[in-house]
Amino acid sequence: MKYDYLVVGSGLYGAVFAHEAKKHGKSVLVIDKRPNIAGNVYTEDVEGIHVHKYGAHIFHTNNKKVWNYITQFAEFNRFTNSPVANYKGELYSMPFNMYTFNKMWGVVTPEEAAAKIAEQKKEITGTPRNLEEQAISLVGRDIFEKLVKGYTEKQWGRDCKDLPAFIIKRLPVRYTFDNNYFNALYQGIPIGGYTKMVANLLEGIEVRLNIDYLAQKEELDALADRVVYTGPIDAYFDYQLGCLEYRSVRFETELLDQPNFQGNAAVNYTDRETPWTRIIEHKWFEFGKDGEGNDLPKTVISREYSSEWKLGDEPYYPVNDEKNGALYAQYRSLADAEENIIFGGRLGEYKYYDMDAVIASALELCGREL
Repeated sequence: MKYDYLVVGSGLYGAVFAHEAKKHGKSVLVIDKRPNIAGNVYTEDVEGIHVHKYGAHIFHTNNKKVWNYITQFAEFNRFTNSPVANYKGELYSMPFNMYTFNKMWGVVTPEEAAAKIAEQKKEITGTPRNLEEQAISLVGRDIFEKLVKGYTEKQWGRDCKDLPAFIIKRLPVRYTFDNNYFNALYQGIPIGGYTKMVANLLEGIEVRLNIDYLAQKEELDALADRVVYTGPIDAYFDYQLGCLEYRSVRFETELLDQPNFQGNAAVNYTDRETPWTRIIEHKWFEFGKDGEGNDLPKTVISREYSSEWKLGDEPYYPVNDEKNGALYAQYRSLADAEENIIFGGRLGEYKYYDMDAVIASALELCGREL
């Protein structure tokens, strides 16, 4: 059988496109090299807890069209992301707000907090030359030292003085008692986990797992008129111009025989000495309860370690600096010359994409293509 579309990758981009193509009467085959659907939003059921296998995914958007679209496939709970920062045992509220400033300096009013930050920002005169100076010019020395420096250095594997200023264009500073990390109108976690949501998107569509597209490209291409490819763009061209760089993340996940490990979904470890960047306690994404509303007796935690990406690792965050931007542009022009293949999504476009932006981008493609 010849399909209208072969979709390579069953993450959000591929699943949304496949769903819409089928709705438009097209025949679609979805393949994925992993043993499961849903790409990096894959959630796995462990003792009734939906474990975010490839890192925490918290859906948030101000785009009403995207929200109305995705809520057809899942009901979302009212989870609000309010991470806690742990600096050598001192706990601070994130994002930086009045709770943070009160803990840091004992200030009580927004005026006192603003004065404290304004005083510390004076340290930087002229244009910030690196990330350290940029951060201090935004939030002052104390917050930089305790809550930005160590975390950022672990995240990027480089000293803050060696990182470009543009990485931190802004740091949210709120002179209110508000721990809601995302300033988003719509926010939550799909009830029953992301895998179930993606399965709903792919309902009635043929999906083949454990299929490595690049290893058998010719025979797979022959199955369809057009290909939607959501894998790494440089891998598609066999890295002929060199590798694009990524940061990778390694997870150490354990099931604990206790009901509550840290009392919050996310705790960031902001000192340089603690090797992990944060600990996720997955049950709190769904308020510690199972599908029937019962308290879960056990808990699952994941420690996250940031690392430099090398071939064979899972690519997570594109390193969007000048050098990689120039290399991507070269790959992009190779991609534009290809016939009957569309490159899309985080890896296909070498872009740091929030989930809502991936969905918006896939819907935009559907508008052009279908």
